[in-house]
Amino acid sequence: MRFVTKYLSLAALGGLLLTSFAATAGDHGHHESTAKPTIVEIAVGNPDFSTLVAALQAADLVDALSGEGPFTVFAPTNAAFAALPAGTLDDLLKPENKDQLTAILTYHVVSGKVMAADVVALTEATSLQGDTIAVSASEAGVKVDAANVTATDISASNGVIHVIDAVILPNS
Repeated sequence: MRFVTKYLSLAALGGLLLTSFAATAGDHGHHESTAKPTIVEIAVGNPDFSTLVAALQAADLVDALSGEGPFTVFAPTNAAFAALPAGTLDDLLKPENKDQLTAILTYHVVSGKVMAADVVALTEATSLQGDTIAVSASEAGVKVDAANVTATDISASNGVIHVIDAVILPNS
């Protein structure tokens, strides 16, 4: 778990980046920065995503999600990972479970930049993992599978992040 500590340190250093970025994200990009961070840089800069960053590192997905994209990431918070059954996350982070971890993480990613206004019109989306994510919108908010979308449209240079309150799991 040394990499968790390493990324928590990076998250602390990146906090300033996220703070300044969050101010422009709320404006829906009306004040575009010339050096907008990638999805991974945003995740590293936000302490609420330290578990996600550790999982991306364990699955060797950091470079892929730092690539050109565009990607839409339904990003579980640390609390979402903590809500998994006891021992699940530790097991998934083991090298011998890399394929399963990769499948779970790529299930949280959709190709293209799907903004919140577009998400509410969808009933499903195909993940990079290959399975279909159910999408539903109501007066209570937007759900992807059983997870609630708690924050939307965190714009990155290579896509967009929507924050969710649970880890969603592929069917296959």
